[in-house]
Amino acid sequence: MTESPTGDRPQGGNGGADAAEQRPPLVINAQYVKDLSFEVPGAPAIFTQLQQRPPDISIKVDVQARPLDTDIYEVVLETRADCKSGDQVAFILELAYAGVFTLNVPPQDVRPVLLIECPRMLFPFARQILSSTTLNGGFLPLMLGPVDFAALYERHLQEGAGDGPEAGTLLA
Repeated sequence: MTESPTGDRPQGGNGGADAAEQRPPLVINAQYVKDLSFEVPGAPAIFTQLQQRPPDISIKVDVQARPLDTDIYEVVLETRADCKSGDQVAFILELAYAGVFTLNVPPQDVRPVLLIECPRMLFPFARQILSSTTLNGGFLPLMLGPVDFAALYERHLQEGAGDGPEAGTLLA
């Protein structure tokens, strides 16, 4: 305990009420690969074709959130990358990278935190897994650019896809 600047009374002696106020707004309890799938259906011929024709890669990003317990949520960042060369599929990569988060935010902020801040924290780890998976699969590393989860969330709200404050889905 410390004395106040006037020396009147100690600060922090209110029986633990400050402890609840001092909890961090967001805690990452765990991060994990929930699902990972990598397919190269046209191997080995696709490697020759990729030398002759540049690949076309499409990326889809989805965010899912669900409550696990009071103030504890699972957030899953799902990414799918489809790579084609002409009509041939070079690879299909699907990753579900998840985290368990404890939130200490006002109820109106739960949904934005789950669908913006939590996936923003998971993204660098998912990006590294995607990159190393394609590299280990014999391709150049897939380097995703930054994802603006706030813009995805705003677009999601404008489309009227507002579920309850504790669960949600975003698609990019």
